[in-house]
Amino acid sequence: MSMTQLNIEPNFSNADEFYEALIDAHRELTLEQSHQMNAKLVLLLANHIGELDVLKDAMQRAKR
Repeated sequence: MSMTQLNIEPNFSNADEFYEALIDAHRELTLEQSHQMNAKLVLLLANHIGELDVLKDAMQRAKR
């Protein structure tokens, strides 16, 4: 798959472990802190991806 195309196929080596880690990261945060963490996580991952077209595609798909 091209790096300029959004991968929407399952790509986790351990999806359950990721979900657990995500939930654990939010534990004991206020709602506002949780929203801030999500926003920061999105920006960090968007920076990692770095391709505007891929990010726009992801945003459109997430919005649907």
